[in-house]
Amino acid sequence: MDTDFLNVFTQPAAVNQFLAENVIAQGEKKKLIKPTSRNNPKLEELKLLLIDWINNTLKEEHIVVKSLEEDLYDGLVLHHLLENLGSLKLDVDKIALTEKKQRQKLSVILEAVAKCLQLEGSQLKWSVESILSKDLLSTLHLLVAIAKHFEPNLAMPPNVQVETITIENTSRGLKTATAMEYITENKVNSEAQSKDDAFDELFSRAPDKLDAVKKVFLQFVNQHVGKLGLSVKDIESQFADGVILLLLIGQLEGYFLNLRDFFLTPASTTEMLHNVNLALDLLTDGGLLNFSVNSE
Repeated sequence: MDTDFLNVFTQPAAVNQFLAENVIAQGEKKKLIKPTSRNNPKLEELKLLLIDWINNTLKEEHIVVKSLEEDLYDGLVLHHLLENLGSLKLDVDKIALTEKKQRQKLSVILEAVAKCLQLEGSQLKWSVESILSKDLLSTLHLLVAIAKHFEPNLAMPPNVQVETITIENTSRGLKTATAMEYITENKVNSEAQSKDDAFDELFSRAPDKLDAVKKVFLQFVNQHVGKLGLSVKDIESQFADGVILLLLIGQLEGYFLNLRDFFLTPASTTEMLHNVNLALDLLTDGGLLNFSVNSE
């Protein structure tokens, strides 16, 4: 057995309980929420919100969900939820008593979800087998995806993440790997991405407007560095060595930049990178930059 496997659990008893509840055949791989991560308050908040949302949605049908793991695996609640939210008429039995019937029902339901959400197989973070086996991680991913599609205004807590453990039964024993996984939207990264996407879209869809945007930026830059007797005519070439960027930041933020701290006339790539890195550090320290920028 992989020695790291024991370190995943806080108590030795948890190992035996896990192996008793999760039979992993040789060559099989399973990903689950690490037991110590299940007590995350934000995770509990998300679970309660989803339970309340489902119960409010299905109130008129007198369906009450108390546990996401125990009450959704057989497809009954998911069936009613999709019919209620998306007015979908699914060709499945209302109640599936046998495991075979439940598997068939889940297959139809999850195919309908993938079609509605326009997701391909590689994008799905759940499967018939994972939902049927009451896997909380898969169930959460499925419900969050359905809620975002049909109830986009549902106030789900952002940045809910859990530590996961992937367990693989190999010929040499159990092999494990841990990782952090987001269940709800990572707000910081999404906001940074949206800024990138806006400019990506400008470059790809409206290149004819790029010159107009450059002119606006040039006017803005020259309005401030002009007070130092400088003039910028080309953004790409004149910003490459970091000098104009540093002087602009100094003007805008009221910094006094000591000439000993940067290279006013950089003579090498190393000196240019020093200037750019200093500028990025100033922006980060000032709370003006909250996403990664490659100085090179």
